[in-house]
Amino acid sequence: MIQIRNLSKKFGENRIFSGIDLDIAKGEIVAIIGPSGTGKSTLLRCINFLETADTGSVRIDDVSCDIRSARKSDILALRRKTGFVFQNYALFAHMTALQNIAEGLTTVHGWKKRAACDRARQILEDIGLGDKGDHYPAALSGGQQQRVGIGRAMALDAKLLLFDEPTSSLDPEWVGEVLGLMQKLARRHQTMLVVTHEMQFARNIADRVIFMADGGFVEQGEPARIFSAAEDVRLKKFLNQIQIH
Repeated sequence: MIQIRNLSKKFGENRIFSGIDLDIAKGEIVAIIGPSGTGKSTLLRCINFLETADTGSVRIDDVSCDIRSARKSDILALRRKTGFVFQNYALFAHMTALQNIAEGLTTVHGWKKRAACDRARQILEDIGLGDKGDHYPAALSGGQQQRVGIGRAMALDAKLLLFDEPTSSLDPEWVGEVLGLMQKLARRHQTMLVVTHEMQFARNIADRVIFMADGGFVEQGEPARIFSAAEDVRLKKFLNQIQIH
């Protein structure tokens, strides 16, 4: 369903990652873990062209983009296949929760405003915020804001949801409600690629865990093996540092 080939990215002379290959099956949940500064978030941004990689290609279903020859129409078609959940929520402060969810439907997918608002109300009910539609982000907790951010991505019926450290900006008391919503999506077999530092999520929810370090994928496999029988010394060191055994 999702096929990434030879993806590479540099900032100036600083190589972020190179030669990244990744296949994700429909309904699969893949978690990427690893030390800070290894390019995990940049990789996500390159997949849907929030950042432009230097080489490689990305294919989602029937839409394929070669980095060096992709046209604007190709990039837009690819983005329509994805939803992105940011670590800092990225909600529009001047819009209500309902408007934040409806916005992508009208601007990206061309829905009529009434239909988009009806869909947004359904999403708000689904994420447990049916009574918060008229609230602006400043009036919502961090956990509620992130759930609206996830709801915005859900509304687009994306083939692939990309999560960039979705709980890293949250106070501890709000982490559970966001992870609970992601578990709900997992039960619906939503395809997800999640950069996360929440090891329990990676262990319990992901179908596959990828350890990223030194500009590439070092080791990957089923969570049980990654967390209990890691092979690469860098992965073992990482798990020991965060006290996962």
